[in-house]
Amino acid sequence: MSEKKKDPTRPLPKTKELDTREFWAATKNKEFKYQQCDNCDKVVFYPRRHCTGCTGGKLAWKIASGKASVYTYSVVRQSYHPFFRNMVPYVVAWIDLEEGPRILSNVIGVDDPLKDVSIGQQVQLEWEEHEDLFIPLFRPV
Repeated sequence: MSEKKKDPTRPLPKTKELDTREFWAATKNKEFKYQQCDNCDKVVFYPRRHCTGCTGGKLAWKIASGKASVYTYSVVRQSYHPFFRNMVPYVVAWIDLEEGPRILSNVIGVDDPLKDVSIGQQVQLEWEEHEDLFIPLFRPV
């Protein structure tokens, strides 16, 4: 009797870290949460306990609309990780959310990553669902 080989899985972040657990918990509701300082209004992402502008500790959670644009990107043509190996070529991009946060993610849903992605391109947040959290990805609009 032969054992069926499991498909490789995406590496996932830890959901119990103090600074980021609220962000990852919100993804289960398909909410992209970021922080904004109550003292100086600076948008803060990735989540943390202090403002990166004034270093104050009064950060309020906000929910992004999901509207965004590609700040810059790279096309990955070779990957050694088993999950990503079968996806090449794929796009890794810095994405600017309309509200101000910048996140490193993937642009998905393109036929040819070498031709169908551009700097400044409008994208929309989409979710890849997993048991404990959802991964934010972006698709051209």
